[in-house]
Amino acid sequence: MAGEKIKVEFEIPADSKAFLEKMVDEYDLPDISKALRCLLDFAEEDGDLEEIFEEIRCRRC
Repeated sequence: MAGEKIKVEFEIPADSKAFLEKMVDEYDLPDISKALRCLLDFAEEDGDLEEIFEEIRCRRC
């Protein structure tokens, strides 16, 4: 669903940015902003929020 977009600023690790860039290339997306919106849309509509937010992942410990 398209809607009004707002500009936000936040920090992510370099490897997360690289992942978004890879998804842009792999799925022919216009930019990393679109890749992130796809992930957010999935989490909001189809994701298991308990699985996403309650499981502790320690990729950078």
